[in-house]
Amino acid sequence: LAGALSLSLTAPLELLTVLAQVGTWHCRLGLRGAGRSLCRTEGVRALWKGNLTACLRLCPYSALQLAASRRLVTLFMDELGHISHWRAIMAGSLAGMVATIVTYPTDVIKTRLIVQNRLEPSYEGIFHAFYKIHHQEGLRALYRGVSPAILGAVPFSAGSFFVYISLDKIWQEPIVRFTPLQNFINGCVAAAVAQTLSFPFETVKRKMQAQSPWLPHYGGVDVHFTGMTDCFRQTVKNKGVLGLWSGLTPSLLKIVPYFGVMFSTFEFCKRVCLYRNGYIESPLNYKLTPGVDQSLHPQELRELKLLRRENFEPRKSALEN
Repeated sequence: LAGALSLSLTAPLELLTVLAQVGTWHCRLGLRGAGRSLCRTEGVRALWKGNLTACLRLCPYSALQLAASRRLVTLFMDELGHISHWRAIMAGSLAGMVATIVTYPTDVIKTRLIVQNRLEPSYEGIFHAFYKIHHQEGLRALYRGVSPAILGAVPFSAGSFFVYISLDKIWQEPIVRFTPLQNFINGCVAAAVAQTLSFPFETVKRKMQAQSPWLPHYGGVDVHFTGMTDCFRQTVKNKGVLGLWSGLTPSLLKIVPYFGVMFSTFEFCKRVCLYRNGYIESPLNYKLTPGVDQSLHPQELRELKLLRRENFEPRKSALEN
C-alpha cells in the first residue's frame, strides 16, 4: 500500500525521467515543457502512463526480494548471528537482483507503455503488451536491458555503503542515537548518491527496453544501437557524457516525496494492521522483540494478556469482602 501510493503520487516525475532517458522528442522542451506538451497532446492522464504496471509489479517484486533477502542475510551471518553493514547491503543488493530478474518483463512493459502515444497506442494494455512483444519480438525482448540493470546494482550498492559508513562523521554522533528525521534524511541522501552513480546504467537500460522496429520511430529512442556496449558508445558520441545522466533531475526530485509518502503510509498501515493485534514490530522481521512472542496469534495474545492481568492483580482481602 505504501509503495503503490508513493509510486502513484510521483508517477509524473517517473514518466519525465523515462522519457528523458529514452530521448523522445518531449525531452527537447525541458522538464516543464515536456510535461505541458504531453498534457496538451495526450491529456493529463498521460502523466500516469505505465503507473498501473509499476504498482502491480510491487507485490511479486517485494515478496521475492523479502524471501531472497532473509535467506541471504542468514547465509552472510557469522557464527554468533552478527552481520556487517557491507554484507547486509550486499545481501539486499543480491536480493534486489533476484527480484529484478524474475519481474523484469513488467519493467519492459512499463517503459513501452510510457513511450507510446496514448491516443494512438501500439499496446492496449498490460496483457496485450506482453502478448504482442512476445509474439512479434520473441521472449528475449522481454529481457532486453537486463544486463545494465544488473551491472547498475554495483555502483548503487557502493554509493549506499559510502553514505552509510559516513553518517556518524556527518552528524558527529553515533548511529544508534539518530532521530526518525535524521534517518529519513539519511535515506534520501543515500538514495540520491546511489541513484546518481548508477544512473548511466539505468539510462542505457531504458533505451534498450524502448527500442523496437515494431514501434513508430523505433520507440522514440534518440540513438540507434545493437547492444549494451554500443548503446553506451552511441549515447556518448551523439549526446556527450552527460547524456548518460539525462533525466536525473526529475529522478532526484521524486526522492523526498517518494520516501516521505512511503514511510508515513507504512507507519500508518503498521499501526492499523499490527499494533491492534498486540505486535510492536512486524512479524516478518527476523529480529526478535523483547517481551513479545511473535509466534502467537492475535487471539492467543489476548488470552495471554488476560491471564497475566488475573495473575498480577492484587486479590481482595477477606475483611474487604
